[in-house]
Amino acid sequence: MSEAQQETATKTAPDLSALEQEGEIAADYLEGLLDIADIDGDIDMDVEGDRAVVSVVDVKGGDLVGANGEVLEALQELTRLAVHRQTGERSRLMLDIGGYRERRRTELKELGAKVSADVKRSGEPKALRPMTPFERKIVHDAVAAAGLRSESEGEEPHRFVVVLPA
Repeated sequence: MSEAQQETATKTAPDLSALEQEGEIAADYLEGLLDIADIDGDIDMDVEGDRAVVSVVDVKGGDLVGANGEVLEALQELTRLAVHRQTGERSRLMLDIGGYRERRRTELKELGAKVSADVKRSGEPKALRPMTPFERKIVHDAVAAAGLRSESEGEEPHRFVVVLPA
């Protein structure tokens, strides 16, 4: 491997120790929040691809997900800020609570497949309701897997996916 290839590989390969550190900082921060709110829950840490993933599991007391995941999104942003404050680096950390994101991922894959089938049948583009970047990415991937293309339109927080005919 040439020096340039090694440098490129180094830049693209995730720094596992840095991601593990992000997870530990996030876990400590979330444990503190749970203690303050007097909410019981266990915290799991993992690294998936190029991001740290922290999950609050076995949550007892309090709704940490909120309507449409709004509380979860807010907690994720606060946790990312706590990580940034300690590391000085922007965090792409993913937070899940009670398996909400995994259930949502399954729902969105099914939605992407269903809408793709509808668009193939009708030949007409179809716009979906506004979604978070996490949700849009899953729908875009499901649409691509169905052989169609999609685009995001609108401005945050009202950005949405449009599924286009072939």
